[in-house]
Amino acid sequence: MEAFIHQGTSQIPRFFYGTAWKEERTATLTSDAIKAGFRAIDTANQRKHYFEEGVGAGIQMTAVPRSELFLQTKFTYARGQDHRKPYKETDSFTQQVSDSFQSSLAHLHTDYLDSYVLHGPYGTEEISEEDMETWTAMEFFHEKKKTRFLGVSNVSAAQLRDLLDAVKIKPTFVQNRCYASGGWDKEVREICKASGMLYQGFSLLTANRSELADEFITALAQKYSRTVPQIIFRFCQQVGMICLTGTTNPAHMKEDLNISDFELSDSEVVKIEAIAF
Repeated sequence: MEAFIHQGTSQIPRFFYGTAWKEERTATLTSDAIKAGFRAIDTANQRKHYFEEGVGAGIQMTAVPRSELFLQTKFTYARGQDHRKPYKETDSFTQQVSDSFQSSLAHLHTDYLDSYVLHGPYGTEEISEEDMETWTAMEFFHEKKKTRFLGVSNVSAAQLRDLLDAVKIKPTFVQNRCYASGGWDKEVREICKASGMLYQGFSLLTANRSELADEFITALAQKYSRTVPQIIFRFCQQVGMICLTGTTNPAHMKEDLNISDFELSDSEVVKIEAIAF
């Protein structure tokens, strides 16, 4: 399996390094990830859980040119922020997106993004007027070629369908926390497949600790002489996901990327997909 997914004329890495909850270690760990071979970095302009400026500093610590990196960040509504917001909460959503986007460019030392993601809809039930204003503001930067792709995160199947029906520029990416107990987010993944979007799965290990301990998974690890995380990441890639990992261990970074030289059988993939049922 290639290390990239072809989307039009673009090559998108199959594996992203996630930078949430790294705080003062963000720069060093981002640098470590790039040196280990990661070429896609996921962050957010949400100081509560991310240190986007640290990501930019980590990138600067490497010799990898910008053109070889895939940088993805997010716009986060005020309810998901702490007091360190990248905009004035009293401003319009259009202005909030603009201010957040511009500060992301500064944090990451770049003049364009590869992917700009709405970090979850405004409400929990539907796509709202607030979301539509926000998405339109994000579309502006796509039309100006300041971001190559748009995406949405933490979205339900119903919200995703509503968004697809309402927007002018459809998301390329959907990024969700991926639970085995929900069939590895099968309903959302099926919408993505039908609509030509790419699914990004995060918390693939931490959200599925009991499933990772299943005898079948451990037996596969022994069969293929791989770690359990390598088995899970390989499964996820074989069902079409882009995987995210946030490991802080440089050895694990290299291990996670080293999954292209073996393949699970179709029956093994089916069994893992139903591991929680």
